[in-house]
Amino acid sequence: MEATSAKRLPDGPGWLYEPKWDGFRCLAFRKGRVILLQSKSGQPLGRYFPEVEAALAALPTRTFVLDGEIVIFTAGALDFDALLQRIHPAASRIEKLSRETPATFLAFDLLVDPRGKPLVDLPLAERRARLEKLFARLPPKIHEAGGVLLSPATAERKTAEGWMRELGAGGLDGVVAKRADERYRTGERAGMVKVKRLRTADCVVGGFRYLQAGGEIGSLLLGLYDRAGKLDHVGFSSSFTAAERRELKPLLTPLIEPPGFTGKAPGGPSRWSARRTDDWQPVRPVLVCEVRYDHFSGARFRHGTKFLRWRPDKRPEDCTFGQVRPRAAGPLLEHLGVD
Repeated sequence: MEATSAKRLPDGPGWLYEPKWDGFRCLAFRKGRVILLQSKSGQPLGRYFPEVEAALAALPTRTFVLDGEIVIFTAGALDFDALLQRIHPAASRIEKLSRETPATFLAFDLLVDPRGKPLVDLPLAERRARLEKLFARLPPKIHEAGGVLLSPATAERKTAEGWMRELGAGGLDGVVAKRADERYRTGERAGMVKVKRLRTADCVVGGFRYLQAGGEIGSLLLGLYDRAGKLDHVGFSSSFTAAERRELKPLLTPLIEPPGFTGKAPGGPSRWSARRTDDWQPVRPVLVCEVRYDHFSGARFRHGTKFLRWRPDKRPEDCTFGQVRPRAAGPLLEHLGVD
C-alpha cells in the first residue's frame, strides 16, 4: 500500500494512526527455514541486513508475511545515515556494521498468517488484531537491537498529534493514517494518508546558480558551519516565482566573491535539475535565510528546501549543524510505548 501526502491528519472515526519511520520499507517472508527480505520495488534486502534475517529466523512462528520498515537506532534516535552505510558491495563491511549498528524490523501489517492463509482481503482492523496476537506470543526481549518489533498504532488522533509534536527530535518522519476498514491494496493509494513532519533551519547563502536561460538566479546554495568554523555546502533552495527571482539578482550579484564555501563545496547540479547551469557563483557569506526541509542525512538536505524568509537578525556564524542533527529526548521507542 502507498500513502497520499497531506498537510493535516484526517479526523473522524475509522482511522488508525501509525508512526512514519525514516527507514527502508520491507516485506519479510518466512516459510520454514527460508527467509526473504524484499523492498517495495521487489529488490532483495537480505544480504544488507543479515541480523534482521537472523532475528526473523529465531521467531517461533515459522510461516508469515510481514509488512514493515527496517530502521537503525543510534543513541535512541533514528539514524538514516547508518542505514545508507549498509548498501555496500563488500560482505565483510556489512557483517561488521551489522554488529556495530544492528538494524531493527518494525512490523505494522500481517499479510499471511502462521497457517499460511492470505489476509490481504481482510480489513486493516482485523489484520492489526491478528498481528498483535502474533506478537503477544513472542518471547520477551525479542525486540532488542537487531530484532523484531511491533510498530505501535492508535485510534486516537490526539495521540498521533503528540507523536508529531514531541518526537521529531528522535528522527520520527511523521504519521501515517490508514482506514481501518480497508483491505491491503498493493501499489494503490486508497485509504492511506501520510503527514510528514516538516522542519525549518537557518542557513547561510554561500553561492548561487543561474538558470540556463534568461539570466535569472535559479537556486540559492545553502551552507552550515561545522565545528571547525568551516562553511559546508548542505543543499539548495529553488522554489521562487519569476518575480522573486528578479529580486534575488540585485541582492546577490554585488556579493559575488570567492570562495563562498570554506569547507565542502558544491559539485555539479543534480541530474534532475536541468534548468540550472553547471557553474555556481560564490558569494560573501553574509546572508542568512530560513528554509523548510523534510530530511537531513549524509551531512546535507536529502531533498530541495523551501525558501521561507530572509533572517537579517541572525548572525551567519550561528548557523551550525546543531540545528539539524537529531536529538533524542530519551529513547524514541520508549516514548512510543514500545517495550
